[in-house]
Parts: sequence; structure tokens; C-alpha cells
Amino acid sequence: MSPATKERIDRGTGTGLGAPWNVIVLNDNHNTFQGVAFALSSTLPGVSYEQGMVLANRIHSSGRAIVWSGHKERAELYWEELRAYGLTMAPLERV
Repeated sequence: MSPATKERIDRGTGTGLGAPWNVIVLNDNHNTFQGVAFALSSTLPGVSYEQGMVLANRIHSSGRAIVWSGHKERAELYWEELRAYGLTMAPLERV
């Protein structure tokens, strides 16, 4: 970046379309690692079953994990789809 170029970060109170939203899955006692990995790989673009297993382990070991971050509408869609698979979801968080 040149000295004249600055990164613009949206911190306004508009629609929230410019700032990323985090989709967070919480650990629970009723989903298996395999079930979580399947749900993640079936819902999130670019997430393989193996990557889903890594995320499932992170969710299990730390109690929660950000599984996707981006525009609000997509975050809402992925949140709903993951919840429909039976995953325990945290409320969407704006970054």
C-alpha cells in the first residue's frame, strides 16, 4: 500500500453490509464430530469434510468456533442452514 492509500473500515450504523459478520458454532452434547463436519462441509463453500472435522475439533476443544465470516445476508443463510442440521449456534456477531 502506498502512503496515500488507506484501508477503509466501515464502522457506521448502516445496514451492516460492509462489515463482516461471524457465524459461530457452539459445542454441545448431542452432535457428533462426524455430524458437525458433515453439516459444515454441506453448508459452507470451500469447506471439505476433513476441514469440517478440524473445525469440529476446534469447537469441541474451545467451546465455540467462527466457521464463516462475511456479508450479513450470507451469514444469516449459513446460520439458518447449520441450525437446521441441529448445530448449536451463537447469535451472529458483527466484526
